[in-house]
Amino acid sequence: MLAVADVPLASIESLLDRYGLSMNVQQDGEAITGSFWGDREAGVVGCTVYARRDTPLHSLLHETCHIICMSGDRREQLETDAGGDDLEEAAVCYLQVLLADELDRVGRDRLMADMDSWGYSFRLGDTRSWFEHDAEDARKWLIDHGLLDASESPVFQLRV
Repeated sequence: MLAVADVPLASIESLLDRYGLSMNVQQDGEAITGSFWGDREAGVVGCTVYARRDTPLHSLLHETCHIICMSGDRREQLETDAGGDDLEEAAVCYLQVLLADELDRVGRDRLMADMDSWGYSFRLGDTRSWFEHDAEDARKWLIDHGLLDASESPVFQLRV
């Protein structure tokens, strides 16, 4: 499973910067600020994603996409628990797969394998099957909220 340390930090920071977000890399072994799951999992507070070098990359992308997908009002209050409904959660998962293609040494294939290894669960069993055959509602949600364009590419802006 890819960790933050396996990807050039500049690549991650550049992606987050395109959304006006920031990242705080904490010291090894330190409790991660704003982490809902604890342990090595990424955390969020406002427009900042917190991680350590051993944080799984899929976790960092997932929490980043929560920030991107939530309304501005929720983002202003964000600390640890991103909340949202099931459809927003699906949109978060879909967007994190797309954003994996924007990172050096990652790509959607690797990210989907890591999501499966971590234990993401989808109706069709694995991430790729869901993404390719069962994610129309997530795609539509992202387009309807202005986060993907008509060609289903990220627009690199936060939901209003």
